[in-house]
Amino acid sequence: MNTQAKLYETVAAMMAPGKGILAADESDATAGKRLEMVHLPNSAENRQDFRELLFAAPGIEEYLSGVIMYDSSMRTNTDAGVPFPDVLTAKGIVPGIKVDLGTKDLDGFPGEVVTQGLDGLEERFLEYYDLGARFAKWRAVVTIDKGLPTDACLEINAVMLARYAQIAQRCGIVPMVEPEVIFAGDHSIVEAEQVTTRALQILFQTLMKYRVDLGGLILKSSMVLAGDLNRDQSTPVEVANATLRTFHMSVPHEVGGIVFLSGGQSPKRSTENLNAIGKMGPQPWAITYSYSRAIEEPFLMAWQGKPENTEEAQKVLLHACKMNSLATEGRYEVSLDQILK
Repeated sequence: MNTQAKLYETVAAMMAPGKGILAADESDATAGKRLEMVHLPNSAENRQDFRELLFAAPGIEEYLSGVIMYDSSMRTNTDAGVPFPDVLTAKGIVPGIKVDLGTKDLDGFPGEVVTQGLDGLEERFLEYYDLGARFAKWRAVVTIDKGLPTDACLEINAVMLARYAQIAQRCGIVPMVEPEVIFAGDHSIVEAEQVTTRALQILFQTLMKYRVDLGGLILKSSMVLAGDLNRDQSTPVEVANATLRTFHMSVPHEVGGIVFLSGGQSPKRSTENLNAIGKMGPQPWAITYSYSRAIEEPFLMAWQGKPENTEEAQKVLLHACKMNSLATEGRYEVSLDQILK
């Protein structure tokens, strides 16, 4: 099988109907903030326990098609000595890896940032492939403020995303491109739609310019939302309409799939908005979720770091994944859901 066919096969597995992708790619520091929610120290042992309980949860493969990992978890084993990527692969879940190295201030553009991480990327990809990774993620940050974002910021981040995608595909790894429009702020849903549309249009123009294979690529996108400080918060139907309008204006139909980040929304709100999008029926692209906090938070609240809570916490994890999987098809109902808040 040639490289392109393998990329398409991976995309098809990741976008399997009724399944989503867990974004467990927090840095060790951010994982520590998750653990702080249940008063656990940020130790390697606690991070390993947290992630092992997620990845090894019985039945999780029914609702998850992929998991994005951080470098340290890619290299971590279970208590029984099995590498985390092997645990996932054995369940039919595609292992993925976050490869960007975070953001730096964009010189000359106050309030804007550019994502780093191209140096040595091919060598890292080859190692990650050997460790089991078959897809990757690179995140760009788009801020809405007075005069922001500038086209210059959108353009330089699009070039970085395109170069990352080129290298990933050459190494047999599906690139997930994530231009995250930040939820924080007092902007309206109209402003969010305008910015998200512009960011995606520039991104896909750049990807095509650099001859990235769109069929072997997945877009990880924000939903179109009014800023969290805006008093006029969007209803799920408004979010769905604005988001799908944006995609139809910006995303070529040959793109392999679209997944949503939860982006600071509460677990329940992210599920309700996803459900409204699912109710709009089939789209030119397969669409699902790639949530982090929205799935992990209910699990953590149930677990509390106590071994005796493990079984119940994993049931909560499966429930959160099931609710979001139902939402991708517009079949989520509040009456089914006694956990998400």
